[in-house]
Amino acid sequence: MIRRAEEDLGVRLPRSYVDVLLLRNGGTPRNLCYPTLFPTSWADDHFEISGIRGIGGTWGIDSSSGRGSSYLISEWKYPDIGVVICDTPSAGHDTVMLDYSECGPEGEPAVAYIDEDRIPRRVAQSFGEFLARLVPCGSIN
Repeated sequence: MIRRAEEDLGVRLPRSYVDVLLLRNGGTPRNLCYPTLFPTSWADDHFEISGIRGIGGTWGIDSSSGRGSSYLISEWKYPDIGVVICDTPSAGHDTVMLDYSECGPEGEPAVAYIDEDRIPRRVAQSFGEFLARLVPCGSIN
């Protein structure tokens, strides 16, 4: 499934993301908030995710059902920099993506937050770093 998803998306998925998929193919992590040094449409100092997308099925990043990453990029006019990997409570107004714009489709992508202005803001150098920096929402002042 992973190889097929990579072929469909035209990118190599980062190992840290694949490792998460092998444990649980998408879902809601315990920690949902990501601290930022910039204001977002969500808050002055963070954004929230509602889940991490898996592969396969109707809601997978590779889905051709109208709910996959390619569809979301087109429908919500996100920058075409990579793969939508997180859902947010805003249901499309903002998102989190693997950003291949500097590394190319075979490289190790950064993680970017895309707000309503559609400007990618790098929030982590890797998916592993992104996961490590998620915190409980109640812990942000």
